[in-house]
Amino acid sequence: MGGLKLIGAGFALLGLLLVLAPRLAAARPQPIAYAIRLFLPLWLLISAAALLVSLRRGGGTLAQEAWLVAPAFALPAAAALLILYATGSRR
Repeated sequence: MGGLKLIGAGFALLGLLLVLAPRLAAARPQPIAYAIRLFLPLWLLISAAALLVSLRRGGGTLAQEAWLVAPAFALPAAAALLILYATGSRR
């Protein structure tokens, strides 16, 4: 259940940044690319923090917890890269 919440949070963060993209990159020609460039490192940090929290509270090993957190990072990140590819804004 925690993995689904993390995936949902990733998609929510991606959606928020895409909605705010025109305001975030007012002087930039490609706001979607800018929003995704903000999203990917931010989402990596959030996923790493979730991994650390689950290691401390859950009591499992790194291999057990990484198996659960890796897809939670990968799904929103893959969606962001797909959006970047689909819009053609790859700068």
